[in-house]
Order: sequence, then C-alpha cells, then structure tokens
Amino acid sequence: MYLTVKQTAEYLELPEEYIARLVRENQIRFLHDGEQYLINREQFQSHLEQMEKYRAMIQAYLDEPIPEDPDVKDED
Repeated sequence: MYLTVKQTAEYLELPEEYIARLVRENQIRFLHDGEQYLINREQFQSHLEQMEKYRAMIQAYLDEPIPEDPDVKDED
C-alpha cells in the first residue's frame, strides 16, 4: 500500500518535514506520480518493530522499582 508524505508521517509518528527530507535525499524508496510522492508502507516494517522493542524496553526500565539504599537506616 502506498501512502503520501503526510500519511507516512502520521503512520511513523514523525514530522512531515522529516519524511519530505528523506524523500529529497533519496533515503527512502518512493514513486512520483506527477503530482505527489508515494511511499510504500511495507519498507518501514522493521523500523516499527524496532521502535516497539525500544518502547517496551524503556517501559520495563521505568516500571522497575528503585532499590532501597542500604545507608539510609545506618544513622548512628
């Protein structure tokens, strides 16, 4: 399925200007139909998988309880 630059930005949760820059610099594959750039959505599958793994890793880190400091109870 092909998406426009705006739709691709929404799909990847990235700024539209960033996607347009990637198109201008030929860093992503696209088609130009004479009016707009069309980007194949499937090329971003590995990117989305990596982002999901990163989000899960960050959430696991944030959910980890803070260990109690052993020096707190040692007040002679």
